[in-house]
Amino acid sequence: MSIDNRNLRSATLHDVDWHYTYLPDADLTGVNLISANLSDANLSGADLSGKDMTSANLISANLSGANLTNAYLCGANLVSANLHDADLSDAELIYANLIRANLISANLSGANLRNVDMRNADLHGANLTNADLTNADLTGTNLHGADLRGANLSHANLRGANLTDANLNGACLADAFLRDAKLCNAKLRGVNLCGADLTNTKLHGADLHGADLRDADLRRAKLRGINLTDAVLRSANLRRANLSGAFLFDADLTGADLHGAKLFWTNLRGANLTGANLDGVDLTCVNTTGAIGYEKVENVEAIA
Repeated sequence: MSIDNRNLRSATLHDVDWHYTYLPDADLTGVNLISANLSDANLSGADLSGKDMTSANLISANLSGANLTNAYLCGANLVSANLHDADLSDAELIYANLIRANLISANLSGANLRNVDMRNADLHGANLTNADLTNADLTGTNLHGADLRGANLSHANLRGANLTDANLNGACLADAFLRDAKLCNAKLRGVNLCGADLTNTKLHGADLHGADLRDADLRRAKLRGINLTDAVLRSANLRRANLSGAFLFDADLTGADLHGAKLFWTNLRGANLTGANLDGVDLTCVNTTGAIGYEKVENVEAIA
């Protein structure tokens, strides 16, 4: 159905079935779209700012370039929707379904995305600064080059997600599930990863300067060349992790478990190793100059 871009200001379309409707660049200011069926509709470039689209059906809808600032999309179904370049800043998307949605270069800054389902969604280059993604399911999501500065991802599921080159400076990922995720060359300065599961995660080349990784699980993690200067790794599990060439200047490894970890050419200058488990670790060629607690480690020899 084509509405031919007419002005629909303040219309009441509650529960209306508009699937396959053609509404590019439409002005829908004040329109009530609660529970409306807009599956497969073309709303590219439409002005949907501030719209109440709670529980709306937007499966496979085209919302590319649409203005959805401050929109209410709580519980909305956006499976496979096209939101390329859409502006969803400060939008409410609690419990929304965005499985396989195209959110490439979308603006989601300040958006409320608590408990959203974004499995296998494409957020390449998306802006998620200060967004709330608490308990979100981002399994297999593509976040390559995304901006997540200051975002809240606590308890989020990011298993197998691609965060290569993403900017997560100052973000909160406390208790997040990042098993098998890719964070190569990601910016993670000052990030909170307390209790996070980073098992088998690829982090080589990432910058975690000043990051908080207390009680984090980094078993078998790929950490080659990573910057962990001033990072807190108290009681972290680093068993069999690859830290070759990593920088851990003044890092706090108190009580950390490094059993079987690879530390070839790793720099531990000034690091605190008090109570750390270094069983099975080859510290040949490791720089331990000024390391605290190092002398208390038994049966270990290193070249400072």
